[in-house]
Amino acid sequence: MTYIAKPVIDFPGLSKNQLGLTLRDYEGVISTLCAGCGHDSITAAIVQAFWELDAKPEEVIKISGIGCSSKTPAYFLSGSHGFNSVHGRMPSIATGAMAANRNFYCIGLSGDGDSLSIGMGQFAHVIRRNLNMLYIIENNGVYGLTKGQFSAAADPGSTSKGGEVNHLQAIDPVATAITLGGSFAARSFSGDKEQLVPLIKAGLKHRGCAILDVISPCVTFNNHPGSTKSYEHVREFYHPAIHTDFVPPSEEIKTAYKEGEIMPVELHDGSTLLLKKVNDKYNPKSRQKALHYLEKHRLKQHIVTGLLYVNEDLPTMHQANESIDEALVNQDYKVLNPGVDALRKLQQKMR
Repeated sequence: MTYIAKPVIDFPGLSKNQLGLTLRDYEGVISTLCAGCGHDSITAAIVQAFWELDAKPEEVIKISGIGCSSKTPAYFLSGSHGFNSVHGRMPSIATGAMAANRNFYCIGLSGDGDSLSIGMGQFAHVIRRNLNMLYIIENNGVYGLTKGQFSAAADPGSTSKGGEVNHLQAIDPVATAITLGGSFAARSFSGDKEQLVPLIKAGLKHRGCAILDVISPCVTFNNHPGSTKSYEHVREFYHPAIHTDFVPPSEEIKTAYKEGEIMPVELHDGSTLLLKKVNDKYNPKSRQKALHYLEKHRLKQHIVTGLLYVNEDLPTMHQANESIDEALVNQDYKVLNPGVDALRKLQQKMR
């Protein structure tokens, strides 16, 4: 794959963070995704979040699997450490990286196909281990790189671009993460940067595995009325009461809405994505209530967004394994390798 570097242009007056870096310093190469792809909006939010956190790019690990979503790490933080793994195996690489250097930020980019199908087992166990990382799922309900087949996130009754009907149940990554005992579960929309940036920052700062499901419409394969990501079917039951600006297909979808409101968002083909943001009375610390809330609104075809569940008391992978506070990468070889005698004692216990 050929990557095209962005031209280095000095824009006078660009704001700098505490490290003296501008937003341009947190960018990567030019995106090769389809014009208007929601993934590029997520990239912009990631750039904004790291810049606002004053993060050193060289102290960030970015990892991905395979798919449109997994191309995203090339488009931000060109000065960080990156690894594009095989399909569905991003959590294993992230686990090894964070085992070696626990002091870095770790952000994993995946898709609904990469995480909820071939990578479902790894997705479950990285949550179980509570690895200290931000795990973003760029969710569009289809396999965008292989011509738009249904992913495991596609709702039953939705249709493909060619008219095929999906009869299988959908896997909700947020409800799944909460059910598996995860410590942080959130959902947002690629067009709502005002909400997405704070959620990314919260996930990066969370102590443990932060799952962030981001609804990211596929403008090529999933922007037709039969897709539940467009929410065409909710028009019969919900009528927008506010004005919506026109968004041409070549532009990213953008919206803003108040907490507690249900907001219908016009997609590129005129279909509607219905989003519901939790209000200030919502308690994200109750696992049982969070699951009940999600199920109640799922039956109404609402996509609930915001920080939906958080538990700061669960032990992280390092705490559960009682590893040392210092990063392993900084340890002397003699400390990491206890020698032949220690190995023999270990083997003796197994006989």
